[in-house]
Amino acid sequence: MQFRTEVRLKGWNNMGKRITAILMVLALLCVCTCALAGKAVQVYSSDFSKDEDGWYGRGCQSFRTEENTLKSVGRTSAWNSPGRDFDLIEGGKYQFSVEVKQSDVGSARFMVSIAHSKNGVETYENLAKGTGAKGKWVTLKGTYTAGAFEKNVLYVETVNDDSIDFEIRNFKMTAPNGLPEPKPTEPPMEIEEAAEVPSLREIYADKFDFGAAAPQMVFRDPKWLNLMKKQFSILTPENELKPDSVLDVSASKRLLKETGDETSVAVHFDAAKALLNFAKNNGIKVHGHTLLWHSQTPEAFFHEGYDTKKPLVTREVMLGRMENYIKGVFEFLNENYPGVVVSWDVLNEAIDDGSNWLRNSNWRKTIGDDYPNHAFAFARKYAQEGTKLYYNDYNTAVGNKRKGIIRLLNSLIPEGNIDGYGFQMHHSLGFPSIADIKRSVEDIAALNIRLRVSELDVGAGSNTETAFTRQAKYYADVMKILIAHSDQFEAVEVWGLTDLMSWRSSDYPLLFDGAGNPKPAFWAVVDPDSVK
Repeated sequence: MQFRTEVRLKGWNNMGKRITAILMVLALLCVCTCALAGKAVQVYSSDFSKDEDGWYGRGCQSFRTEENTLKSVGRTSAWNSPGRDFDLIEGGKYQFSVEVKQSDVGSARFMVSIAHSKNGVETYENLAKGTGAKGKWVTLKGTYTAGAFEKNVLYVETVNDDSIDFEIRNFKMTAPNGLPEPKPTEPPMEIEEAAEVPSLREIYADKFDFGAAAPQMVFRDPKWLNLMKKQFSILTPENELKPDSVLDVSASKRLLKETGDETSVAVHFDAAKALLNFAKNNGIKVHGHTLLWHSQTPEAFFHEGYDTKKPLVTREVMLGRMENYIKGVFEFLNENYPGVVVSWDVLNEAIDDGSNWLRNSNWRKTIGDDYPNHAFAFARKYAQEGTKLYYNDYNTAVGNKRKGIIRLLNSLIPEGNIDGYGFQMHHSLGFPSIADIKRSVEDIAALNIRLRVSELDVGAGSNTETAFTRQAKYYADVMKILIAHSDQFEAVEVWGLTDLMSWRSSDYPLLFDGAGNPKPAFWAVVDPDSVK
């Protein structure tokens, strides 16, 4: 009995050793696997030695410098910034750092933020902040846990100094604990080349002009010239008729020196001639964009002697410069391109989003609250007879902003110099709602003025079939609203030719893909009622 007990114990001990060994192996495997999964991973490290490395300007110009940094200039708002799209895995924990430098002010506050999109709705998070002294590099560091988003754009912005230039370098991102397995995603939709593509200009000929904004690059490629001729009856230059392109500060200084007249203004149209000549030769109308704007206008234009180091000019001088500038624009067009530029955005984006009244631009600082009235009076005085004059703005579908827009329109309409209102519709799938768009069109239409959609695009968020199907539905719903008011609409213009040419290219917002093939959104615009 005792012997048997000992034998059993011995057998159990051998089995126990085997089990213990197996458990040790399993534990070791687990430790090794966990260690592998938790190993730090370098996700990205910027390299500006050859190019911009995937970074682009968000509302400004961002470019590589000879010092291998990325510099951003031409900023007018805090969010104007260098940005880059990152493929981030849901649940992944990321650490990042970036060096920032500015040389414009004593000190400036910077912030790393992220814009993430899902189902066409863009939301934002601020991830890291820091203050940089003039001429000194400051390092911003932060962490971020990725959510279930289709798109993630990291960008470096300012907190208060809206217009300063700044540089970034050494943007680094790591996943200190490794990365989880990415979840399956929907592949990009393949857009097939269509055998026959109908003409939007012909489809809407009995309702309104259908057009597009044309970037300068398209005038070097016959493919895009043919697309424009077939599809559009009106074109808007993206930048070439903005004040920055038309006002010649150096020549204005020379005129001032020769005449002693502070109101002297020189203009030139070198940048716009390719579009103007194309339109003139092909019987296509042009919409002018824009005479007055708080942005993309030379700062020197508002200062004594055209010198930014000197004070702002007086009201009388600025009114003189405004008149001579507007006069110069129309005299050139009336003489060289009569009947080509059929309408103008005389004033662009004058309403501030915060106060819902006139933003405190240099126009307002020098002239006062009546500067819009003078602008339309001068435009009417010098424009060719029959030219339609518009006020143009964004966020019309936002109730409080719309109140400010209507208040401004009501101050202009009685004077008889304004013809209508231009809706900027830079929308996304989730904002604004179709109901809000409908309400905004109805409210402005009730003023009994002419209407136009000046800048239409709809961010899809991604290039999947699901996203493009939703985008097509949104376009169709918008077009149904516009068609219902076609007796007041002069034109509808998309803001660009193809997704690759769009200022929102990463959101795939237009009717044609990068190769010029029609997307589902195009077919929705062709026949809105076919989209349910």
